Amino acid sequence: MQSGINKKLNLKAIDIFAGCGGLSLGFQNAGFKIIAAFDNWEPPIQVYKKNFHHPIYNYDLSSLNNDYSIFEKFDFNIVFGGPPCQDFSSAGKRNENLGRGDLSIVFANIIAFLEPEWFVMENVERYKKSDKRCQAVDIFKANNYGLTETIIKASLCGVPQNRKRYICIGKLNGEDDELLPYINKNLAKKPMSVRDYLGNTLGIEYYYRHPRTYARRGIFSIDEPSPTIRGVNRPIPKTYKLHKADACYFIEKIRPLTTIERSYIQTFPQDFDFDLENQSKTDLEQMIGNAVPVKLAEYVANSIVEYIKGKSTPQLKPKQLVLKFDDN
Repeated sequence: MQSGINKKLNLKAIDIFAGCGGLSLGFQNAGFKIIAAFDNWEPPIQVYKKNFHHPIYNYDLSSLNNDYSIFEKFDFNIVFGGPPCQDFSSAGKRNENLGRGDLSIVFANIIAFLEPEWFVMENVERYKKSDKRCQAVDIFKANNYGLTETIIKASLCGVPQNRKRYICIGKLNGEDDELLPYINKNLAKKPMSVRDYLGNTLGIEYYYRHPRTYARRGIFSIDEPSPTIRGVNRPIPKTYKLHKADACYFIEKIRPLTTIERSYIQTFPQDFDFDLENQSKTDLEQMIGNAVPVKLAEYVANSIVEYIKGKSTPQLKPKQLVLKFDDN
């Protein structure tokens, strides 16, 4: 529900590449009024419709061809979205020229045409080193946006998951990095574990997450953050060989997290309706894995709200404010 204070700030948004609604719900929780959303995959669109009152449109944004009339009927001052990230993801082919990487350029061109006061673009950590990011930044800068770019650890933002995400916040006619103090100041001192967030409600102490290679471990404890929730969820193989870094050394009762448990790790609330009766398990796993964690989105949204309100300034020295990209 939109708070009375934030309603006065007139924070009206549209969500593009919305998926099942992680960004939308996080920004809504922070007091933004979502006007409309767009996506081009029907299963998450159906889930989105069950959880929000505003419309979502099934629309292929890659086929705009410089025709932005679809947005003209909406009154908004912020655009946010997470263009598909598979071409940049460490879980994917890591080839940004497969086609989906172009959607971050589509996002940048939409911003350049619409000229909202604010935008937020989310992507995987590897996006920071991509040529597509450089192209998008050039478009943003050519259209007078001050940019705050950073890599955020979701586990420091109320998400029980070791998930790092690239965040770019743009402010029309703003200054570069001016929101970094507001992003940095409220980060937690230590990562959030699964137990921190869910207590003992899962009824397990350990669980299996299928590794990308058997050089990596597959068994994790609820007393640590979950590994990144991906778009696939496999059972533990009968031939699984224990890894030296596994959280325990017995596998008889170890199971993977269920689909809905994985949505909790993505910080979707328990009353979020995933339309279980009408969705395939494969589609659900993928849309949940692709989603922006709700609490991460909410954290970013609250940082923008705090900046706009201008009620507090972090007591940090200037050199401490900028999170520089590194090669680690």
